[in-house]
Amino acid sequence: MRLTLYTDYSLRVLLYLANREDESATISELANFYKISRNHLVKVVHNLGLNGYILTTRGRNGGLKLAHPAKEILIGEVVRSTEPDFDLLECFNPATDQCVITRSCSLKSVIFSAQASFLGVLDQYTLADIAKASRKTLPSFKSIPIIHS
Repeated sequence: MRLTLYTDYSLRVLLYLANREDESATISELANFYKISRNHLVKVVHNLGLNGYILTTRGRNGGLKLAHPAKEILIGEVVRSTEPDFDLLECFNPATDQCVITRSCSLKSVIFSAQASFLGVLDQYTLADIAKASRKTLPSFKSIPIIHS
């Protein structure tokens, strides 16, 4: 199993904002900090806003902030909302299932159980849990200059 870069970037954006506390951030600031494409982040931020994870404010004093406290954002929910296709096997989706052994195959239930366990572990952690742990390894966000664009 591999998560998409889209999910990775989504989690990075949320992590960054969680560590900013009440300060807003800009897409350019995030792109510079993580050294990733601003264009990709625009799409990620748009989706995070649509899904209610962040608030976006336009204009000179605008920026991005978490829409909810970090302790209320489950990592598993974020992953579910950002992954386009979590069907690990073709037979997980009845509309596309062409496998001739679907009815008698026990592999499907094993893989499905593994996927559920994976997401279950992610559901045990909030953004606050991850942000708290990252503060030990990331530079202080208070020391990062704010870049307005």
